Amino acid sequence: MNQVYEKLMKAYACYQERTDFRPEVALVLGSGLGGFAKEVDVRMTLPYAQIEGLPVSTAPGHTGQFVLGYLGEVPVVLMQGRVHYYEGYEITDVVLPERLMCLMGAKVLFLTNAAGGFGDGFSPGTLMMITDHISLFVPNPLRGPNLDAFGLRFPDMTQVYDLKLRQVIREAADREGIDLKEGVYAQLPGPSFETPAEIRMLKMLGVSACGMSTVAEAIAAHHMGMRVCGISCITNMAAGFSTRKQTQEEVYETADRVGRDFCNLVRESVITIGRQILNV
Repeated sequence: MNQVYEKLMKAYACYQERTDFRPEVALVLGSGLGGFAKEVDVRMTLPYAQIEGLPVSTAPGHTGQFVLGYLGEVPVVLMQGRVHYYEGYEITDVVLPERLMCLMGAKVLFLTNAAGGFGDGFSPGTLMMITDHISLFVPNPLRGPNLDAFGLRFPDMTQVYDLKLRQVIREAADREGIDLKEGVYAQLPGPSFETPAEIRMLKMLGVSACGMSTVAEAIAAHHMGMRVCGISCITNMAAGFSTRKQTQEEVYETADRVGRDFCNLVRESVITIGRQILNV
């Protein structure tokens, strides 16, 4: 049996032993954004360590648990803390939680992250809807034997970020009075921040913001047929756009400052997605 598939099915069996909760929407909360869990009518929490084979978050500020509950009438599962490629996990382990949430029942994956902005309005405190991504700098999570039960060997990537979900997010931003930007996101391997030369290269490629997560997760979820959308919270200026040294502390400070807008936008988007698209 395919080892990736076997590990995933063991994790799913472990989840089923603990609950029969079936979410419709899965959310991944990025660095400094875990406080969104307070918006949820929580029914249970499930630490990653309690699920066989699931990687455990080691990054600062990542609690490392699933939160199961409701946003309005929408059943959701939240990843309060993700795992990253830079933590030393294989890329197939990095995306294991997203694949597991799909098996739980989630039809939509709502990705969030903290990201460095490249100027031109993408400055600290900006919320950016991801319209596309560049995945050239980390291994593709579909590498190796294909999981035929979940998706095609060569999935089309023309619209990874669902057009209808993006429109829902735009309209939610308008209702909440939030100045939402749109742009292309690139995932870099980390854990070091990028150099000014690397940022100049990315900007030439049309990237507006970058970070150390999200892209591999989006690919794996899209492969399994999940509808994907994403929001980046621009928490710092990327290297070369500021004389200020890049630090993790700045990431958390900015995420905390824009937390209210972030929570309002994600909450309203998820509730609308549940009502208009998933018919919850």
